[in-house]
Amino acid sequence: MEKDLDFVKEITSKEQNFAQWYVDVVRKAELADYTTIKGCMVIRPYGYGLWENMQQGLDRRIKETGHKNAYFPLFIPEHLLKKEAEHVEGFAPEVAWVTQGGSQKLEERMAVRPTSEAIICSLYSKWVKSYRDLPLLINQWANIVRWEKTTRLFLRTTEFLWQEGHTVHKTEQGAEEEALKILYKVYRDYIENDLAIPVVVGKKTSKERFAGALNTYTLEALMSDGKVLQAGTSHNLGQNFAKAFNIKYLDEDQTEKYAWQTSWGTTTRLIGAIVMVHGDDRGLKLPPKVAPVQLIIVPIMFDKTKEEILKKTEDLKIMLDKDFRVEIDARDEYKPGWKFNEWEMKGVPLRLEIGPRDMKNEQVVLVRRDTGEKLVVKEDKLTETVEALLSKIQENLYHQAKKFLEENIREVANYDEFKKTIEEKKGMIKSFWCGNRECEDKVKEETKASIRCIPFDKDKASGKCIYCGKETSTKVYFARAY
Repeated sequence: MEKDLDFVKEITSKEQNFAQWYVDVVRKAELADYTTIKGCMVIRPYGYGLWENMQQGLDRRIKETGHKNAYFPLFIPEHLLKKEAEHVEGFAPEVAWVTQGGSQKLEERMAVRPTSEAIICSLYSKWVKSYRDLPLLINQWANIVRWEKTTRLFLRTTEFLWQEGHTVHKTEQGAEEEALKILYKVYRDYIENDLAIPVVVGKKTSKERFAGALNTYTLEALMSDGKVLQAGTSHNLGQNFAKAFNIKYLDEDQTEKYAWQTSWGTTTRLIGAIVMVHGDDRGLKLPPKVAPVQLIIVPIMFDKTKEEILKKTEDLKIMLDKDFRVEIDARDEYKPGWKFNEWEMKGVPLRLEIGPRDMKNEQVVLVRRDTGEKLVVKEDKLTETVEALLSKIQENLYHQAKKFLEENIREVANYDEFKKTIEEKKGMIKSFWCGNRECEDKVKEETKASIRCIPFDKDKASGKCIYCGKETSTKVYFARAY
């Protein structure tokens, strides 16, 4: 008898309530769930399998650019966190403190890492002695704790997972090249090619940049509700941390110089981005490159041919396992239609159906999650067909998201049009900004839209600041953001 479980029932419509749709999809697709600890989530096996695949693609790129992985302590003594004034001020409201160990009160409070610049820089000051030690290129995969007031699964939680790169260089140019290499060669390549999410890249304003950084570079992705998600950041830290932590090296000319540094990171919020960019009212649509299951085999079973069908599905799995991530759903207690709905909700890119008639004709039926298209495929063409279809699905998801992004970047003539557009059409607005912090603050206060980035691809045109009307040549992207 078919079981009537909640996660197979219809999820909330995206149009009706996007926020509830998002939570429904994350929970019913078994990516994550709430816990009894406020603001903290559990990443369930299916969600963690997705994260592992994402990690692999990003970790490979990080290592290909010469970086190595290490691990640093979770706890940061208060005196270290306070060494860089702007840094500690920026993170102070979100820091969780440990004041007692066992039954003893600690002599000094320990911060649970909100980011690792302080602890890592304290060690770099010991490790960096000569120009021969540079560049120092280290990455860490870790958990982070920030005491957030408002939380949402994956997008903003008290504890989350991420990677953080921390590098040291001889020159300002070396640090700048590193920050931009990570932005483009690592992050943009990974997010667009593996996650099928197009991004807008640029520089953060002084208000929005990382606390203690010289410059912050960002990748901004547009979600399907018209809000923007910061997908990753890369920071040129300049010499601020080097001077605070005394990171010096003896140069070839035998003079001692302060080093130049970068830091950069992406987090599990990218899982939330995948959900919001690609998902629909039936649930997830996962890019094949990172999907935990790329192909699900659903046997159509009848009593007389059940054993033959199961044997056939096992043979097919063995054949496909060599090249793809494949699972079989042979559960007796659920009907095929119920299974179809469940695996569609979980976003599996391809479904393979096989029944007695298919087996007799040495064929299978393949169904695409992205388009719903069904194809009858001969067994001897199955591997090459699956490979081609997964490639097409990956490409199609990216192009759909790219089209949506391009259609939702708008330019406006004046501030009244700006306010109307951000309220009714949402998306991103590209407009002139004078560079004044007061104008930036006023726009955010009045419209809830912040400057997401100053794009690198500057045109030569000039115009009037969207808020104050002052003549300027700087264009920026405004949007409401998560």
